Amino acid sequence: MRKIPMFMSLLVLLIHTSCETKKEEKRDETKFLVTSPIKKDTAITKDYVSQIHSIRHIEVRALEKGYLQQIAVDEGQTVRKGQQMFHIMPNVYEADLQKATAEAKVAEIELQNTKLLADGNVVSENELAMANANFQKATAEVSLAKTHLGFTDIRAPFDGIMDHLHVREGSLLDEGELLTTLSDNSKMWVYFNVPESEYLDYIISTDKGAKKEVKLLMANNKPFNQVGTVETIEGEFNNETGNIAFRATFSNPDGILRHGETGSILMRVPYKDALIIPQKATFEILDKKYVFVVDQNNVVRQREITVSAELPHLFVVDKGLTEKDKILLEGIRMVKDQEKIGVKYEEPNTILSHLDLYAE
Repeated sequence: MRKIPMFMSLLVLLIHTSCETKKEEKRDETKFLVTSPIKKDTAITKDYVSQIHSIRHIEVRALEKGYLQQIAVDEGQTVRKGQQMFHIMPNVYEADLQKATAEAKVAEIELQNTKLLADGNVVSENELAMANANFQKATAEVSLAKTHLGFTDIRAPFDGIMDHLHVREGSLLDEGELLTTLSDNSKMWVYFNVPESEYLDYIISTDKGAKKEVKLLMANNKPFNQVGTVETIEGEFNNETGNIAFRATFSNPDGILRHGETGSILMRVPYKDALIIPQKATFEILDKKYVFVVDQNNVVRQREITVSAELPHLFVVDKGLTEKDKILLEGIRMVKDQEKIGVKYEEPNTILSHLDLYAE
């Protein structure tokens, strides 16, 4: 009877050993997909926080003090160049003009009388010169009075949109007091800050004289319907942030953009001879990225890499890999460091063609 339990134990051991052997054989038969990094020219769309400004945005101030008699345009309304915006009561300035005109007439008569006397050698040439100078001074006073009177009528210096009113009809104004601001939104200047390293990449890769096209993502995450161009770069870096300001110009035919808006500039940054790998070939440990590199003996070895940029489904590798390396593409969680595996190699171009990617 004791032989039966021993026989059963031996049978179970044989079955278990057979299963383990089959598992090992099945694992050895598994072929893991392997590929290589590929070098190619590409471009990455980067976004930068931006501030949107009108191409012309000015303060409209009172050039004369006085009683504000009329506001001809409401907030947010469009004005044309030369259109009246404000009117200051002109009574005092009209009286000054009348006084200056009368004094100029008196000076003119005195000059004519002095000329007659000078022709008869009754008065000296100096007295004639003095009379002429008084007339010129009186004429200048007339011009000055006309200028002051003209300043009571405040008109738009260009086509634009009138902004917030800082005064109301009936206000008593001082000279230089702020009335409103005026914005020309026909074109917009969009400012955005670029880090020094990206600025250098941009300068080196962009043809001199060529204007870089950029797009604008508005605050509602919708793209603006016009393409802008980078026209100027400021002359110095901000020492505190290490950034330099770019300025892009956008046409604004529909008047969608307004002064003071925010958004994001989308600019394509070229990468020449970028070393590209699929994102799914990587894994992270403590915020560091790694890949499994397969050597000549089909042994996988864990290696840290540095990623310089990211594309949809792809990484641009800065350090850690070369074109000649072979990396594990699938089954990353099924293998261990320094484990020998079966491999199936596929060309990187074939791998990329099967990815939903964007690369140029």
